[in-house]
Amino acid sequence: MSHESNSPPSDMKTTRTKVVLDIDLSDPGPIPEETIDEAVALMRTGRLHRYGEFARSEPHAALLEEEFASYLGSKYAVAVNSGGAALFLALKVANIGPGDNVLVNAFNLAPVPGAIDHVGAKPVPVETCRDFLINLDDLERLASENPTKALLLTHMRGHIANMQDVTRICEQSGLLLIEDCAHTMGAKWNGQFTGRFGQLGCFSSQTYKHINSGEGGILITDDADMAAKAILYSGSYMFYEQHRSIPSLEVLEKWKRQIPNYSMRMSNLSACLLRDQLARIPERARTWNERYRWLESRLNQISGIAVPPRDPREEFVGSSIQFHLNLDPEKIDRIVDQCGKRKVTIKWFGRKHPVGYTSQYFHWEYLGPFSLDDTSKTLSTTCDMRIPLALTEQHADTIAEIISEEIELAT
Repeated sequence: MSHESNSPPSDMKTTRTKVVLDIDLSDPGPIPEETIDEAVALMRTGRLHRYGEFARSEPHAALLEEEFASYLGSKYAVAVNSGGAALFLALKVANIGPGDNVLVNAFNLAPVPGAIDHVGAKPVPVETCRDFLINLDDLERLASENPTKALLLTHMRGHIANMQDVTRICEQSGLLLIEDCAHTMGAKWNGQFTGRFGQLGCFSSQTYKHINSGEGGILITDDADMAAKAILYSGSYMFYEQHRSIPSLEVLEKWKRQIPNYSMRMSNLSACLLRDQLARIPERARTWNERYRWLESRLNQISGIAVPPRDPREEFVGSSIQFHLNLDPEKIDRIVDQCGKRKVTIKWFGRKHPVGYTSQYFHWEYLGPFSLDDTSKTLSTTCDMRIPLALTEQHADTIAEIISEEIELAT
């Protein structure tokens, strides 16, 4: 009599079910209910355009500008329809145009050199260090060697350089400083808000930023002429008196016949969505930074991963985290791909071709040929993850477990 065994054959390997992350790292979270109620009330009026000929307007855009300027301590704020539009306007009101060189950190996203190209100027990329910050030695060298009008400094992915050194170099070299604060709304360097070191600061309210209107941007400045030109360029027609964060009418009268209308203004609906969110930034920043530290501590325990330390003077807002995966490109590619299948979405800046939002300076062929060895080496191992506010410590454990497992399998 024969007996059948219920155990698996000896040549079959048992496989453990792989853990899958149960949160979407790209989830921006819901719009607050109070904000939704305000937006619905506005929609019932139909007054979504920021300017009006009717007797009573709904001044959400004007109020947002006033509140944003007050929050950051600037004299003026101008709300427009995207962060890229704010960058373009900043360059435009600074009289930067065809034939001008603009220094810009090489670790960046496509809208930034795009804004420089939009005004007809030439982007000149500056090397990036291993800590994801602009290389100040290279900045100083390029500023002294090139006839350059401005530095458009992106606080890329929320990493803030030593702003005392940046402003010193700009002052010594006669560079106008424009700050791209798309990733640093509410962040500070040594107690001072980003956006307040340069002559102009630009912010974004695109969905994946710190406040969310789907798309939107805000420009800040203390310069009355720049503010007046930005208001007129943005598309105020002759309704500029409906602004609240505004230079004197005398300044606007000086420019109103000289400035074309580019129709880049923010709508009342977008502004309405943002006003309540603006007041929540300090609380949201604390929540993001707590989650950043959870991930930082866990990732730094994984062999092959390094999260560069942050300067204690850098009061960042950690809505994303960047780390180096110190392996060969083929292995990084496999790890990122396999982690993605387990819902841990990692963006890798070392790819040969641009993917989604992620690209490198050498993908932007309109820049011309540049050889940036340090930047290329840095970005070849640079990985990037979004941090949703809904992330828990258990999620952080799961993310670390998944990444660690996939590194082990790949190596």
